[in-house]
Amino acid sequence: MVEISAEQLKTILEVHGDWLASEGKEGKKACLYEANLQGADLKRADLRWADLEEVDLSRANMRSANLQAADLRKAKLLGAYLRGANLRRADLVGANLQQAILGQANFSRADLRGADLREADLDGANLCGADLTNTIGLTKKQVESATIDEKTRLPDYL
Repeated sequence: MVEISAEQLKTILEVHGDWLASEGKEGKKACLYEANLQGADLKRADLRWADLEEVDLSRANMRSANLQAADLRKAKLLGAYLRGANLRRADLVGANLQQAILGQANFSRADLRGADLREADLDGANLCGADLTNTIGLTKKQVESATIDEKTRLPDYL
């Protein structure tokens, strides 16, 4: 794991913001591969298209964060607070979302194949078009508490 200080994280977010605002002409895309961000305060952070592969965001506050199209493959999000977050088209293949608060989050067209959703709160989450095949621990009750559509791909056991 790569240790990132609060000051370093602030700078990375600012430079990423410049990259987003300039459509890649200025700044730099956030790359937090394997970073240890346990308990980080990323409330309302704009991390669209960021590389967060294998990052540890356990117990992080990411309420209303924008993670659209972010790479969160194999990320650790145990107990993370993502209420109202935008994860549209995010890649969460193999991510660990155990006990995460995901209520009202937008997972439309997100790839959650193989993600661990044991005891995750999906109340009011948008799972329209999401790929949930091979997820671990997803229950009928969780699915019923979320919004799905005909394009949502559920695991075979549901």
